[in-house]
Amino acid sequence: MTSEPPSGTRAFPPHPLRGVQASYVRQTSCPSDYAHVVADFEPWEEGVAFEAADTASVRGWPADELASFHEGFIQGVHEELAGLADREPKILVAVAVVLQRIRVHEADSHPGAFRAAGRVAVRNALVQAYGPPPRPKRRRG
Repeated sequence: MTSEPPSGTRAFPPHPLRGVQASYVRQTSCPSDYAHVVADFEPWEEGVAFEAADTASVRGWPADELASFHEGFIQGVHEELAGLADREPKILVAVAVVLQRIRVHEADSHPGAFRAAGRVAVRNALVQAYGPPPRPKRRRG
């Protein structure tokens, strides 16, 4: 369910990106952060659609806590894609994000860690779609 982007722009994602992994792990102090996600980025209508697959659950975790992790993840996705629109105005965001799997830590997982993992997931998907960003050129002098 995709539409063609306007002339001179390219759509994100240009094709299905499956199994995009992202981790946000900061274990240097208390409190620490831990989130690991696997998501699919599918071409869709303009904007961002989100779905959490049945496999994006953890046995023994309360549903409301898992929902807050999912909410943190999609918030991070939205934030990173909004930044993309500012940096790259010729990219049209038209994506359905399907959260396939998550891993949690009993003490260090929280919605903020999943928000950060959502941002990392978008960055990883962009690299899969378009390759790594250009490296800055060194000055000679």
